[in-house]
Amino acid sequence: MGGNEHRQIVRDSLFLLADLRIDGVSGDHKIRVRNVSAGGLMADGGPAVQRGAVVWVQLRNIGWVEGTVAWVQDNRCGIAFRDEIDPKLARAPVGQGESTPRYVRPPLATIEPSQLRKI
Repeated sequence: MGGNEHRQIVRDSLFLLADLRIDGVSGDHKIRVRNVSAGGLMADGGPAVQRGAVVWVQLRNIGWVEGTVAWVQDNRCGIAFRDEIDPKLARAPVGQGESTPRYVRPPLATIEPSQLRKI
């Protein structure tokens, strides 16, 4: 893509924690995902990466996604995915069962009173 063409891609702004693996570097590193599209994401935090580095990002509900570091600025970077993903999956709740932590379940205001139990 040249010029400002990349700005035409639909992105979902969000804040997720994800794991990052860098080719040739041992271990997983935590990053904060700021936005994600079908073709890539913007992240901050984590270790310093070089433009062109091959990386893998573990996104919730999707799993490990391979990509290449497209750009680096301060502690932020852009990662272009090798294969497109469905970014809405990363935004979807992990689950809604009783074993699901409270912080990933829907807000109580969206639960019908009949679904609540008395203590």
